[in-house]
Amino acid sequence: MAEPVTTRPVPWWQAVLWGRRPERTALRIAILVVVSFVVFKLILIPIRVEGPSMLPTYRSGRVNFVNRLIYWFREPRRGEVVAIRTSGKDIMFMKRIVGLPGETVEFRGGHIYINGTLLEEPYVKRPCSWDQDPETVGAFEYYVVGDNRSMPIHLHEHGRPTRDRIVGKVLL
Repeated sequence: MAEPVTTRPVPWWQAVLWGRRPERTALRIAILVVVSFVVFKLILIPIRVEGPSMLPTYRSGRVNFVNRLIYWFREPRRGEVVAIRTSGKDIMFMKRIVGLPGETVEFRGGHIYINGTLLEEPYVKRPCSWDQDPETVGAFEYYVVGDNRSMPIHLHEHGRPTRDRIVGKVLL
């Protein structure tokens, strides 16, 4: 006749650290590490806001995440805040898309006109006095600008990055 199998009680410190089944806990930790690596290295990448160009929407020193996956399924849209890769992998600008490919963008009296029509921008909170001649956006370009238009236009980074430079959409 077979002897009954007796299980030895798990010490309290082991139950607190690893649970009653350490092999399952180790497997869960390994899965969590792999999923975290994939999500935070390949899909959601952190970006630190530096400088006043996106005030008041984004304050300097704040960390946000960039969703790289969204633009695999659709193209960027007007009004979205995007991360734009400059030189290298780690240096990015954060700007808002105002002009789409093929459109004409113009600043008149501090307001943006797209193809001659005034663009409503509820995110711009400070007065602006920018003036810039009409500029046609290229076929694979997007016109981007920051939300803080109270800065003089020559001190503000804005322009037309190509589609391949747009990394993803910034999440609030």
